[in-house]
Amino acid sequence: MPVTYFAADFLYSENQTLLNYALVINNGVIVDVLPVASLQNTPIQHFSDCAIIPGFVNSHNHSFQSLLKGFCDDTDFFTWRDQGLYKYSQSITKDELYIGALFAFGEMLKNGITTVCDFFYINDQANDNAQAIIQAAKDLGIRITLARTMYDWDGAPVRYRETVDQAVQNTLALMDLYREDPMVSVIPAPHSLHGASTAMIEAGAALAKAQNTMWHMHVAEGQYERQMIQEKTGKSPIGFLDHLGILGDAMVGIHCVWLDDADITLMAQSGARVSYNPSSNMFLGDGITPIKELVEAGVCISLGTDGGCSNNRASIIEEMRMTTLLQKVKWTDAAVLSAEETFLMGTAHGGDNLGQKLGKLAPSYAADFVVVNLNDLSMQPRGHFGKHIVYSAQPAALQAVYVSGNCVMQAGQLKNVDETDIVRRVQAVMDRWGVAP
Repeated sequence: MPVTYFAADFLYSENQTLLNYALVINNGVIVDVLPVASLQNTPIQHFSDCAIIPGFVNSHNHSFQSLLKGFCDDTDFFTWRDQGLYKYSQSITKDELYIGALFAFGEMLKNGITTVCDFFYINDQANDNAQAIIQAAKDLGIRITLARTMYDWDGAPVRYRETVDQAVQNTLALMDLYREDPMVSVIPAPHSLHGASTAMIEAGAALAKAQNTMWHMHVAEGQYERQMIQEKTGKSPIGFLDHLGILGDAMVGIHCVWLDDADITLMAQSGARVSYNPSSNMFLGDGITPIKELVEAGVCISLGTDGGCSNNRASIIEEMRMTTLLQKVKWTDAAVLSAEETFLMGTAHGGDNLGQKLGKLAPSYAADFVVVNLNDLSMQPRGHFGKHIVYSAQPAALQAVYVSGNCVMQAGQLKNVDETDIVRRVQAVMDRWGVAP
């Protein structure tokens, strides 16, 4: 593939600004970052009155849940789960899973998300459904990590459940299928301490170690889980994972709302990580993850949108804003967490928590970036870019989105899939389900 060059008024990455620099891209990877002045007589695609930033990394999502937006809003967790999630996931087809993923991932691209980690659990004891999710990502051009869920709680729908051996074999088979695909990765994802048995969790951690990948798991999302594990084991969820000997730098705990000081110390000492989903935690009334304490302890925190029926938006910009504002109001301290710190959570730390070179404009990192229009009203007045991109940026400010050096969204329009077709197909699903428009 030919080498390509992209430049803007400035590049903004890791909270540093480079004026009049260009990205040098080859085969979907940034191979250099050079001053424009050093590239005389070189064809450069220059975006005037724009900035280039790394693409956002959505480190936790359930794509099919976008089809359930509005179904059980403003209800308690168990009503939401049983009357929304469990009810409709019983009969959703593979084609409908694909449509839900198109819907979710399309919205993400329009919000500057270039990589998504989809925590997928309607497996039907096989991999066909997961492959449909991955195909939706490939059709749109978004980079995907498929967190293949390992689930054996007998209270969940049968479609979610596998034996430990089935889960390991199927997850490994999916890893092998996409091992050479630079746009797809697969990681083990034991569902949670309530959704996966101890044997399942240990098997997921062991598989990740054997395959040298990260592994993700919901941890201490609701207060009920902490209480349940405490009663069952005499330990907190984090304390129990440490007791099993699997708390380490390959583990990413999703949510981690109900932690105490001892949990945070254990996570910091072991290198365990967090994917924080503030809007979802608020939407379901879960609580507020102790971000200030985790940051001070040195725990790596990335951001996720979670599923579309426990958030209803798919924007890491929104999650960055919510992260900072929640900590400010919790601590009654406007300086407790800065925009710059949360920008790293939405970009570079997302790559760290997926174990991939993502979220930075630097050599050897994926050529995934967003072009921001500096003339958009949400980016005014000039001179405060690091604050504006977190606190005030609107989707209209995102002029273009590139993944692996390819333009996948421009001027608010998806490039690879017709948005009106996505809308039509989503409505067809609602028609089959008997949901009135």
